[in-house]
Amino acid sequence: MVPIFDAMVVAHKLMQILLTIAYDGTGYCGWQRQENGLAVQQALEEALAVLLQRNVLTTASSRTDAGVHALGQRATFDGTGLKIPVQKLPQVLNGLLPGDISVMAEQNVADDFNPRFHARRKTYTYRFHQADVANPLLNRYSLHVPRALDIHAMQKTAQHFIGRHDFASFCATGGSAKTTVREMYACDVAFLPVAMGTGDAVTFTVTGNGFLYNMVRIMAGTVLYAGLGKISPGDIPRIITACDRTQAGKTLPPHGLTLVDVAFD
Repeated sequence: MVPIFDAMVVAHKLMQILLTIAYDGTGYCGWQRQENGLAVQQALEEALAVLLQRNVLTTASSRTDAGVHALGQRATFDGTGLKIPVQKLPQVLNGLLPGDISVMAEQNVADDFNPRFHARRKTYTYRFHQADVANPLLNRYSLHVPRALDIHAMQKTAQHFIGRHDFASFCATGGSAKTTVREMYACDVAFLPVAMGTGDAVTFTVTGNGFLYNMVRIMAGTVLYAGLGKISPGDIPRIITACDRTQAGKTLPPHGLTLVDVAFD
């Protein structure tokens, strides 16, 4: 049941608070409120409504899709009327939130701060589990790949994404961005053995000034194609220049994707 309170008019935000939030996105239809299911935003706003005894709206830095996870989602709300020290927010809110959402940190920010428009860098990871047999303890947060991957080819492929490019080839249909030009500051692939000989964990990590609809999942799919030998690293400049979605790799499922961090000026 969504808590409903009488409308409260606030002439000026006296205390805007920025939260850092981690969540397992498996059971949610994404960050943003939806009519077709429970969203992370709804769960957080309901907890805040109980705490503040009024309706609360949050503004997030990233609208993660259904099934996508987060370690460093950032969201603000108007904390006017808060009756506990701001430093106590994580402890109190985590007692009101479901177990798959946690507030990790809090801080006061300026009244005109917007976590979406003031974000300068976002970092995402996409995880693969390279093994003959899928590990049920890893399936929730990584994509099982039952074939050996060429990590060197994946690393070389990732390097081609760095810089300012038109990433139209890596944007799924349905996006609303005014421009498909983005700048990637860092992009790499790393791997390490998983315990007890159950394969390798392969992580694709990218940091950029912004991302298009499903862009990271398509980039990860393209890197995966290179690891499987379906494309070569040298194909990436041509794929970028083509501005043609059909030239890039497939859009990978959401469960391997995690929003790791959002950085501001």
